[in-house]
Amino acid sequence: MALKGRIAIVTGAGGGLGRQHALFLARQGAKVVVNDLNQAAADKVAAEVAAAGGDALAIAGSVTDEAAVAAMVGRTMDQWGRIDILVNNAGILRDKSFAKMGLDDFRLVLEVHLMGAVICTKAVWEIMRTQRHGRIVLTTSSSGLYGNFGQANYGAAKMALVGLMQTLAIEGERYNIRVNCLAPTAATQMTDGVLSGDSLERLNPSLVSPALLPLVGADAPTRTILCAGGGHFAAANVTLTQGCHIGSGPGTGDAVVARLDEVTNRADELVPGYGFMQAERELASGGWSQPVMAVAR
Repeated sequence: MALKGRIAIVTGAGGGLGRQHALFLARQGAKVVVNDLNQAAADKVAAEVAAAGGDALAIAGSVTDEAAVAAMVGRTMDQWGRIDILVNNAGILRDKSFAKMGLDDFRLVLEVHLMGAVICTKAVWEIMRTQRHGRIVLTTSSSGLYGNFGQANYGAAKMALVGLMQTLAIEGERYNIRVNCLAPTAATQMTDGVLSGDSLERLNPSLVSPALLPLVGADAPTRTILCAGGGHFAAANVTLTQGCHIGSGPGTGDAVVARLDEVTNRADELVPGYGFMQAERELASGGWSQPVMAVAR
């Protein structure tokens, strides 16, 4: 019962991975808002939570609908008085090669995955700042981190969520808001036709949900990308190589080509604590020691 007394919202929780997330968080003691486009599906999962002895509230609504999200957050606050955890899980697929993909399908996937997470996170952000406690999980994917054929729209949205995490984690740190990403591998309705055979059983979505516990607990990290599937857990990082100072001048481009192996050498690569660290290192390598820029608060 590590999450006893905590209030969690899980989007897209009417089935698949979101359902497992809701059930898992409830087993850990959290009271759970089960959000889904389909009210009947949300009701069914909420009933499962209740049958297992937990507390759940089923609320239908699209994560892309600002009014619906605001209403969901309002009902949650009326019911339980706080929101501690937001798991942005809702998503769709519209897979095609980039050559065959229409722009409408590209925009739709970005709207659901990226803007859906932005809208839901924005709706709880001030609440979490005021109570000085919040745990936000954004669902990224190996398709965004590393690419997959036919998923340019999905991959773009999922990598954008990593960028969102990086900045929200920095801005939320002083308010005890921890923001992390989960990159799941699971056999769900979204992966029909993609996964087959033994992988369907071995990649049961229930095997992913335990990865939530370290991301939403009292000692949660921030800016962590946790990868989970089939009972295996790993971390992904956006890294920066040591590189080298080449300088400027007419022949700089040729020099970069000649020394590209040195520039891209991954020995002693690091994970920057913030984006401006890149600029600071670049200037320092040329002998500059002054601050790069003031950060707006």
